[in-house]
Amino acid sequence: MIKRIARTQLFYSVAEKIVPILTITTILLPVWMSPVHPAIASYFILGYLIYFLYKSIKTVYFAAISFNLLKKAGKIHWLKKLEKEKSHRDYYHYIIITNYKESVSKMDETLKYIKEQHYPKDRISIILAMEEREGQPAKERSAILSKKYAADFREFDTTYHRLIPGEIVGKASNETYAAKFIDRLITKNNLDRKKVLITVCDADSLLPSDYLSYLTLEYIHDKKRLFHFYWAPVLLYNNFWKLSLPIRVQSILSSVVRISILPQRENLIHVSTYSTNMWLLNEVGFWDPDIIPEDWHIWLQAFFKFGKEVRTLPIYLPISADAVYTDGFWKTYKNRYEQERRWAWGVSDIPYAIVRFFDTPHIDPIIKIRKILFLVEHHLFWPSSFFILTLSAYIPPLINPMFKRTVMGFLLPKLSSFILTASSLMLVFILYFDHKMREKVKVKTELKKLPMLFIQWYFLPVITFFFGSLPALDAHIRILFGKKIEYKVTEKD
Repeated sequence: MIKRIARTQLFYSVAEKIVPILTITTILLPVWMSPVHPAIASYFILGYLIYFLYKSIKTVYFAAISFNLLKKAGKIHWLKKLEKEKSHRDYYHYIIITNYKESVSKMDETLKYIKEQHYPKDRISIILAMEEREGQPAKERSAILSKKYAADFREFDTTYHRLIPGEIVGKASNETYAAKFIDRLITKNNLDRKKVLITVCDADSLLPSDYLSYLTLEYIHDKKRLFHFYWAPVLLYNNFWKLSLPIRVQSILSSVVRISILPQRENLIHVSTYSTNMWLLNEVGFWDPDIIPEDWHIWLQAFFKFGKEVRTLPIYLPISADAVYTDGFWKTYKNRYEQERRWAWGVSDIPYAIVRFFDTPHIDPIIKIRKILFLVEHHLFWPSSFFILTLSAYIPPLINPMFKRTVMGFLLPKLSSFILTASSLMLVFILYFDHKMREKVKVKTELKKLPMLFIQWYFLPVITFFFGSLPALDAHIRILFGKKIEYKVTEKD
């Protein structure tokens, strides 16, 4: 009975609106609660601020752990270690590079890094996953790159994905088309799906030279390898000094946060560029072709089939990628806003998870609840953080003048300021980790640019509003009112 109800469109629509409603309720709580229960509103605000301080300290703590592990991993000769394994030549790598209207120069740089992998080239195959709707430019790009690189790899193929009914424009449908093509090649060549590793690589992701060796060794030693994804932190440093101030600040924060989540295995879910095996992809039916945020979604697909066995394991080598950058000032900001909104569209994974909760009795309900709560926390904090952290402490005394005369009314703005100041001290550590990680991917800091690296943080509240909370709130409101977004490839050249 419950399963049947959970599969209805009405149930999905209700589940879809839960977090957007919670988001708006959270943002407006200081406003609607202050006239009647200002003390409750104040305790809520203080609780939120303390939680933010906790998250800030936690980010720095795990970033420090991760940084040390990255430093150690960078000193290891991974191919030499791998070659000690008798079975190391039994494994094959297929790298799917999804691309749409990318420049030849950008793709060329990505392929150059793959060519420089410290790994046998007769075990590496490249699939350029293109979109048929791009037309002749895609074919020309494929021809140029094939001519230059085909001889360097075991196989070098191009797929042209055609949109069919039931699919939407996006990485997921393109990746599924490319993966099914690879699956046919595997069958034709009598390869074992369990020994074929698939890496989904963005067109601007530069894989470190030891990535495939490290990945293969990790996979061989992993006893539950069939159920796992593997992820190296994708740092937005390729075009760091070309970026305008707001985009650069966000690229720093995003990169350090990605480093910090690596050691947190319970909640580690991959983004952007990641690896897994063909057997797992085949078992879950590849990527659902009708969704936009595909990286967390494919993890959830696997989780709701195999339960607690599914995890993402860290690869402690940094991948360098591009942040948003175009030739126009306002165009860059528009693209960055749309990119953040697209990422925040991941809130649509929550109704999917709620529905799957009821049709997967073989999975421990406690584990499922924990995963759903993790998703809710992530997508609730994202759009609400700016409003609660920067504005809410002044609302109860403003709306309820009587409350201003109480001890709590007097202390609330001061306590809020103190907690935010304590949180902002974490920026010192973030700056340090950012500097060190940029050194690892060979992005130098000139002495004359140092002052700007410090001055830019004064604009953080404005930046987090326009390129963090606002686009996330936009995504939530669109879902609440049934308005969809279209997948747009972010310009980075």
